[in-house]
Amino acid sequence: IKGFKTLFTSCELGVFDVLLGADRPLSAEEISEAVGSSVDGTQRLLAACTGLQLLNTHQDQGRVLYSNTEQASVYLTRSSPISLFQSIQYSSRTIYLCWHYLTDAVREGRNQYEKAFGVSSKDLFEALYRSDEEMVKFMQLMNSIWNICGKDVVTAFDLSPFKVICDLGGCSGALAKQCTSAYPACTVTIFDLPKVVRMSREHFLTEADQRISFHQGDFFKDPLPGADLYILARILHDWTDKRCIELLSRIYKACKPGGGVLLVEALLHEDGSGPLTVQLYSLNMLVQTEGKERTAAQYAALLAAAGFSSTQHHLTDLRGKKKSFFTSTEGSHHMKILLLYVHLFSG
Repeated sequence: IKGFKTLFTSCELGVFDVLLGADRPLSAEEISEAVGSSVDGTQRLLAACTGLQLLNTHQDQGRVLYSNTEQASVYLTRSSPISLFQSIQYSSRTIYLCWHYLTDAVREGRNQYEKAFGVSSKDLFEALYRSDEEMVKFMQLMNSIWNICGKDVVTAFDLSPFKVICDLGGCSGALAKQCTSAYPACTVTIFDLPKVVRMSREHFLTEADQRISFHQGDFFKDPLPGADLYILARILHDWTDKRCIELLSRIYKACKPGGGVLLVEALLHEDGSGPLTVQLYSLNMLVQTEGKERTAAQYAALLAAAGFSSTQHHLTDLRGKKKSFFTSTEGSHHMKILLLYVHLFSG
């Protein structure tokens, strides 16, 4: 936790941005002046960042100078096209406030929005989107993740046969952009709550994204748009098994013959022994949502309960490299295809 908070504070102060903008390594005194912090506090922070391998040190006539590591410049600066800055800000200001109540979450078996923010979590996304500012922060988080991982997600399978795609809970539209970039013949409809659609139009999508459209609604209640392929990217892990089956059953009924559903989730080992990142994700789902991370067999059981019978599974690492896969079984007489793609990214 101390390491994460060191990272969060360095990003918030703009340490990595200052070093990126400099044409040479800087001293602690120069960095403290640039970010408006004490020299003593800055020296301690920079030393910790060096220990975390976020900064390089250089000796110059008895002085210690600092520069970004390559990873810090790529992922921790605001200006990088694949920056995780917004993700880190959301983790610092929202997620970690919920983690303060992890003990209560484990005892009670439910999320901790009421203690952390004084809001009811009876409606999960009313709590998550409790203000426009909080909604934009969450959307920026998802945007930063898909800017890094999205291309690998949409190209793990050849989705070119699916011309009409519906991204359920498509949020900022970052994954939809990756789809239209990878598959020039496709169109994508983002299905999300009305206020999310409004924010996406205002802050994330432009008129240049002509093959992306919106459909407002609640995917548990409202009719789903017609599509050849439905995408659920980091959606099912928010919900209980019962609600997952409810949603998947609605998609199954809406699916055309030959259509499919693409699931994007982090995956636990079958015996629950790892990966550590996903085990920690699952704890985060406890403090923040109604759901959890699952194994491939658990997802397959949810899909089977909803009526799907043909599955393919790919697992990738952080760089999108395929590590393992399961080939599909014979589909139903309706030729409904299930694509289960599990993508593991850092949080």
